[in-house]
Amino acid sequence: MKITEIRKLSDKEIDKEIAVKRAEVKQFRFDITGSKAKNLKAGSNSRKDVARLLTELHSRNEN
Repeated sequence: MKITEIRKLSDKEIDKEIAVKRAEVKQFRFDITGSKAKNLKAGSNSRKDVARLLTELHSRNEN
């Protein structure tokens, strides 16, 4: 998810995306222990998306 896409979202949509991405990270952790995961970059990409979403949310709340 790109920062330009994130800036277009409302606060509620960002909260939903954070929940979805955190669930993906959790599922990825379980898949990696069971050797089910094929794409190893998916976990780091999801974590980075969570960080981007949280950064945008916090910057909106400061202003």
